[in-house]
Amino acid sequence: MPANTDSSTSSTTSASTANAGQDINSPLVTDKGNTTIAENVVAKLAGIAAREVPGVFGMGNAARRAFDTLTDRIPGSQTNVSGGVSVEKGEKQTAIDLTIVVEYGTSIVDVAEAIRRNVIRAVEQGTGLQVVEVNIDVTDVHLPDDDNDDDQKKSDSTNELS
Repeated sequence: MPANTDSSTSSTTSASTANAGQDINSPLVTDKGNTTIAENVVAKLAGIAAREVPGVFGMGNAARRAFDTLTDRIPGSQTNVSGGVSVEKGEKQTAIDLTIVVEYGTSIVDVAEAIRRNVIRAVEQGTGLQVVEVNIDVTDVHLPDDDNDDDQKKSDSTNELS
């Protein structure tokens, strides 16, 4: 009898080991099929979630923000919500890198933590993927005077065209 118990145990162990790579509890991998989510979907969800956090002025580096500002002025164009977002995605997990500009006077540490919480919640609830990390690169601080400088530059360029 012990021989039979051992062989059935080893068969069960082998079956368990073979299934260990598949998480049957994952909403993306089921017995009825698999769901694949594109990286741009994760990037959009993360970008929207990051922009919702108070203290975030913008996303992306200066060139990206300038390009987005120009394209936003084109009638019928859509806002690029995934600008400043980079995603690495596997079957069940994802890692997200964000490049942001914060408002002057806000705590960068508090803003970063709020972004992490919001992005993780939005991506995990929206996709079923596990977010393993959210890296945040703060590239600039937006000063209140920056808006006045931008308005003056726009006014000057409009006058030059007249």
